[in-house]
Amino acid sequence: MNRNIKLIWDFRGPAAAKTAEHHEIHLKEYIQIEKLPLEITGYEIIHEMHAIAYMVVPESQMIAVRDALKPHRGEVYE
Repeated sequence: MNRNIKLIWDFRGPAAAKTAEHHEIHLKEYIQIEKLPLEITGYEIIHEMHAIAYMVVPESQMIAVRDALKPHRGEVYE
């Protein structure tokens, strides 16, 4: 079974939401440049001073993407 991993970048402070939204643009650009078969990216506002940007990758590609993009954390995506 090949699990999917959600790589997460945390942003905090008054500009967190806009920063996370903008970071997602860069994640999509990376997917295009590297020609990766990935489709799931996004951003979420956790609360007023915390937002995240994320990318979902197959576990088999997680280490390469993690090493290239340095996410803050990851979790199994369901």
